[in-house]
Amino acid sequence: MVNGDKYHFRVKVGTPSADVKNGTKAGGRGSNFHCILSDAPISGDYIKAEGQAGRLGAKLMAVVAEGTRGRVYLSPTIEMEAIARSAEAIWKPTGDVPARLTGGTCVPYGLKEWGDLFSSRQLVALTTFGTIIGELQKRITHDALARGISDDQRGLESGGEGAHAYAEAIRVYLAFQIDQLTNHLSTICAWHVNNEQLKNTFARQSLPMTWDFAETNPFSTSTGSLNNLQERQIKAFASLITKAAGFALQADAAVQTITRDKIISTDPPYYDNIAYADLSDYFYVWTRRNLRDVFPRLLATIAVPKEEELVATAYRHGSKEAAEEFFLNGMSKAMRQLVEQAHSGFPITIYYAFKQSDTNGAATSSTGWETFLDAIFQSGFLLTGTWPLRTEQTAAMKTGTNALASSIVLVCRKRPADAPTVSRREFIRELNGVLPEALDEMTKGADGEHSPVAPVDLSQAIIGPGIAVFSKYAAVLEADGSAMSVRTALQLINRFLAEDDFDANTQFCLHWFEQHGWTEGAFGDADTLSRSKGTSVDGMKASGVLKSGGGKVRLLKWSEYPADWDPRTDTRTPIWEALHQLIRALRQGGESASGALLAALGGKAEAVRQLAYRLYTLCERLGQAEDARAYNELITSWTGIESAAATASKPTDSLLPGFEN
Repeated sequence: MVNGDKYHFRVKVGTPSADVKNGTKAGGRGSNFHCILSDAPISGDYIKAEGQAGRLGAKLMAVVAEGTRGRVYLSPTIEMEAIARSAEAIWKPTGDVPARLTGGTCVPYGLKEWGDLFSSRQLVALTTFGTIIGELQKRITHDALARGISDDQRGLESGGEGAHAYAEAIRVYLAFQIDQLTNHLSTICAWHVNNEQLKNTFARQSLPMTWDFAETNPFSTSTGSLNNLQERQIKAFASLITKAAGFALQADAAVQTITRDKIISTDPPYYDNIAYADLSDYFYVWTRRNLRDVFPRLLATIAVPKEEELVATAYRHGSKEAAEEFFLNGMSKAMRQLVEQAHSGFPITIYYAFKQSDTNGAATSSTGWETFLDAIFQSGFLLTGTWPLRTEQTAAMKTGTNALASSIVLVCRKRPADAPTVSRREFIRELNGVLPEALDEMTKGADGEHSPVAPVDLSQAIIGPGIAVFSKYAAVLEADGSAMSVRTALQLINRFLAEDDFDANTQFCLHWFEQHGWTEGAFGDADTLSRSKGTSVDGMKASGVLKSGGGKVRLLKWSEYPADWDPRTDTRTPIWEALHQLIRALRQGGESASGALLAALGGKAEAVRQLAYRLYTLCERLGQAEDARAYNELITSWTGIESAAATASKPTDSLLPGFEN
């Protein structure tokens, strides 16, 4: 509602109008907006400038209350908003919010320090709770002494075990509750419309700008309240093995000795996806305020140490190449330390849950998966298995994001110091002997009918026995005497499963099509499959063979391929793309158009024809008659297409039919 130069919000029941649904975001892509009062356009740069100048504000939109049958939405009053604004914070956390994060950051809009992420009354609540737990420690110590617990006057950091340390331990758990409360009590917490509940700050590993936010009542029983968080903490305690003692300490993975003769299962840092040290400061500033007198040495630094964090962040190291080298060297040292101290009777399991991405978008680029495997091999590990596991909770991620669904578990043992070297030919011969039996074992169930390995995971699982052959040798030597790369080894292993020499992107598309056809599948499954093929979902999206977004992945049909595509300027042309572009050209422009395209494709003609045969057979088997017809038409027209290609102008600067130069 508008009144002069002021406005307020009123809750109404019914179907919202199109204007309400669209909000202030302008149509189309980009970050432009429009004013809901005057309909004047507003550029994203203008809003950022206003934010940087400190002129972004907030206005109360609605109050959510508990009703007899669910949530009740109330129109805000002037008094309600006045109460919300009346709180005056006496302390707020300092320190810089990361200016660069993979999933987005709110810094461009003027939210530069940690204290900027909280409203005044949120800060009052959080600081008050922190003060209270400090006072509670004295009360708990007093009660512990009254119950006969002795006191050695030492705290937790000094190894104390008496009443003083007991009170500090309870204070630590209460401080953790406040940390969790900060995750549910910030101006980044949005409202989940469908579930009618609060979203937490870290719905994903980023600190994005949110244009509306919800504040929970910390004294209620709803999501994000102290009561709710305490219930969750108690459930966690109940699941612990109470008779087993545990301890935690901080150490450099490259020089630590605590893993000597231990059974090790580790989840190492993610290659370049998540900078945990940068994000950790969000909680650290509160933990330090509430527990610094309990752990003065541990919490001595103003912020979380970051320089030694083993992630490939280009902005820390100056370039992607330097970041990758830092990651590879550091991971190799850490893994070598594990190798040297590994228990001889048990394997080591290492979890890999990195979201795959190409370094520069090129088909030949190195990937996090290969870089990580290389570090494993250089450290002296022998891999005996690679198994996909469903470990990631996609429900905890923000709706509509490409969330991971799987982790890859690498099963490793120490490679003998006297491991021999073999030639490429010997390596391939051994693969041909090992992989058929391994594949048969993976695809046969206990009753001989049901597969114990899901088809979408088979490409990843088969890497295990193949890489086991590769990694048991000190090196596999190429014809020129150089050591075979991880990328080459993976290509040879995948070639066995795919039974062809298609490029990595085409191999992915083949296996994905066999499982999903043209329908959508989960991004996590696509990410797992792409890793096994040595490619990435993002890279294939860039090459134009699939659509990815909203946590889903779908192959593009031939009719969706652009008519202005020119293979002469395309730097990444999978055989899959070339085939479906030929089908598009044939159906839209006949043999002459398809022939001109074939001439421009150069040496890809035979591979395209083989793929057409492969897909025709597959579609026939799957009963997809319409799709089979498209591939059959291309095959039956092949002679005419080749003739048209032979008579077409040389694809230099001449215009291709259906193309625009």
